[in-house]
Amino acid sequence: MAQNEAGQCTDEEPLKQVFDNAMKLYDTIENGNEATNSDPVQMSIKAAISKFEKATNLVSMLGLFSRNESLEELPTETLQYLLLPALLGTLNLKLCGQPRKDIINVAEIYFRDFLQRCKDYGVTDVEVPQISDNSQGTVSRPQSEQAKIANMVLSREAKIKRYKEQKELKDKLSTLSKSMSSPNVDDETKREYFTTLLLNYVNQALDELSSIEQEKPILEYMAKHAGEPKPMKDKPRAPPLKPVIITRDAIQKAVYGAGYPSLPTMTVEEFYDQRVRDGVFPGNGTNIPHTTIQNAENDPDEAEKIQKEHLEDDDDPEELQRKRNMDEYKDDHRRGWGNRYNRS
Repeated sequence: MAQNEAGQCTDEEPLKQVFDNAMKLYDTIENGNEATNSDPVQMSIKAAISKFEKATNLVSMLGLFSRNESLEELPTETLQYLLLPALLGTLNLKLCGQPRKDIINVAEIYFRDFLQRCKDYGVTDVEVPQISDNSQGTVSRPQSEQAKIANMVLSREAKIKRYKEQKELKDKLSTLSKSMSSPNVDDETKREYFTTLLLNYVNQALDELSSIEQEKPILEYMAKHAGEPKPMKDKPRAPPLKPVIITRDAIQKAVYGAGYPSLPTMTVEEFYDQRVRDGVFPGNGTNIPHTTIQNAENDPDEAEKIQKEHLEDDDDPEELQRKRNMDEYKDDHRRGWGNRYNRS
């Protein structure tokens, strides 16, 4: 794919244009008053995700980032593209109509990738939180009461510190935003603005990861005791979510992980045969539901009824002749005629 001197794609929509359009849509979603689960907002969220994913693929194809570089080596305009994983993580958490477990797993990947990338470039020195996964059957060592209290104190202090920092960052961003609106803004102001924006999203990502860790056991409890909610029949299930992260490899490798296994597909005949084997549908002669067999064993009339049904299904000549004779008898002998002398 051809590139111009600014490192933008020339045979399709430029990266900067894709990113700017996505940011406008993102700001509209963040500052809107309409309910997040409303159809218009959900459509906007999906559109913004699609645009940011396209921008991520373009960044990967252009190879704008490398772990061997430092923040000072990055061009000023390139700094804003470090935000892509954080923006995608924020938007994915707003999605409705998808299994919540899938949503938070994808968002977690985005936030962790964002924090790790910011740490690699020296934007921040925070430690990326480790993923706690109890689904593998691992049992964590129980903590003492003193250790629990110490962790709670440290966590509280960290939250207070992060809250103060975030307030200062927002005030600074408000001032820098006014300078950024000027057509004659200098490169130093731009760089300071983008760096401050990255630090602001670092704090947000840490908060979101903390919320995700608290939500995981709740979802596990709900899945264990209530089960997964069944999808609506009139609404097709959306494809599973797959995070798209920045990489220098081929574009096919930009999709993180192998996704989710596809659902098994069966023909109509295979589906019917499976139901016959499961005892849900009756078969031809031999495949009879287990409950019907039990009723036939306990009730002779039920057994006779089943036998007649199978004779009818097999077009047995004697059974067909018997039914014809019965129909003719009913035509000549109306119901109730035999009781005319026993009227009350």
